[in-house]
Amino acid sequence: MELTAGHVWLMVAAALVLFMTPGLAFFYGGMTRAKAALNMMMMSFISIGMVGVVWVLWGASMSSGDGFLQIVGNPFATFGLEGIDTPDGLIKVGYASTFAIITVALISGAIADRAKFGAWSVFVPVWVTLVYCPLAYMVWGGGLFGPEGAVGQALGPAIDFAGGTVVHINAGVAALILVLIIGNRKGFGKDPNHRPHNVPFVMLGAAILWFGWFGFNGGAATTAEQGGLIWVNTLAAPAAAMLGWLITERIRDGHPTSLGAASGVVAGLVAITPACANVSPVGALGLGVVAGVASALAVGLKFRWGFDDSLDVVGVHLVSGIIGTVALGFIALPADGVGGGLFYGGGLAQLWAQLAAAGIAIAYSAILTVIIALAIHKTMGFRVSQEQEVVGVDLSLHAETAYEFGVGGHGGSFQPLHDLITGNAPTSGTDTPPAAGAPAKGAPEEKKETASGKESVGA
Repeated sequence: MELTAGHVWLMVAAALVLFMTPGLAFFYGGMTRAKAALNMMMMSFISIGMVGVVWVLWGASMSSGDGFLQIVGNPFATFGLEGIDTPDGLIKVGYASTFAIITVALISGAIADRAKFGAWSVFVPVWVTLVYCPLAYMVWGGGLFGPEGAVGQALGPAIDFAGGTVVHINAGVAALILVLIIGNRKGFGKDPNHRPHNVPFVMLGAAILWFGWFGFNGGAATTAEQGGLIWVNTLAAPAAAMLGWLITERIRDGHPTSLGAASGVVAGLVAITPACANVSPVGALGLGVVAGVASALAVGLKFRWGFDDSLDVVGVHLVSGIIGTVALGFIALPADGVGGGLFYGGGLAQLWAQLAAAGIAIAYSAILTVIIALAIHKTMGFRVSQEQEVVGVDLSLHAETAYEFGVGGHGGSFQPLHDLITGNAPTSGTDTPPAAGAPAKGAPEEKKETASGKESVGA
């Protein structure tokens, strides 16, 4: 088969979407404390590795083809991509894999600073297999919500062009479940150190996400007209959402913030994802404003309700994902002059379909995530010890620090964690130098806590 312009565009779009996950690593990494930045970024990177393997072996097969009860495809139908040997088929598999990767990576921001890396590495492939793949099949693989599916036949097909239910509602619900099971960070709502340590990283990450999102939304465009509409809507909605978030901050807090600008962009991108090919540019502007304001208000609920959604996955992805999905019941453009949302004279049919899709996605993701998370939490444990959390998960889990402060930064070769905390000299037989500020061997020990210990706790 000759390589066509459509093939090339889909490969470029897939590369753009894959690039979004490193962008997410910067976005999330900058929002954590300095002593957890590397761990946060690693949670995104390990998602690429884990899901990349799962998708080749059975993930792609589970999300397409002949299904079981319209819920999930046969994992053995094309196991290891056996039988998928056309350029068109392989390129589509590659494109679809990038959606699965970033969906599970999104969840990690809710449990920043306190999750075991090993537990997360088990959660990723299991959750993608049991939660993401079935939902992808239900929406895009000819399952429950499609034209031939039970829900599609009863209420009409739900619109989800690029992942409002499959990606954002799914990830937002899973994030909330993990937070409730794992619990809050030490000092949540009280410790002023629970603040982003590198806002430029956050803004850089948001910019990469916005850049990649043109492939996320536009990769599946089938005509030039549809591609143009998607591109403009992917510009308009996050732009309006950013303004909506900043105005909300200005009215509520007295000042707009860089963090708010970055978060507003992401909220708008989330909201336009399911609707990018089915609303007008003016509709995209309105949708963006609503999403920006709603998510700006929603992120504060975690303090009122007492759940530690560390990096606002629930407030941004779940809230704006629901808004974008349900809004199609009101503002979806008619297709070939018929149907459409309530505001275009289409009646309530599309609204019921969108509400059903959102509700079923929420219920399915919540139930399966509870089962998976509790199984991991009750066996290997999902949360680090309090000592590891206080010292920082970068040092305690990876034996590294993101920054060299001159008093104990490490990358690769490292001094034992106990020595960093106590300031004790290394045991004989090692050539590791004493921690900065520690007494020389044989000198009287004046105090146990060293500068490196203080830095690791307070950073």
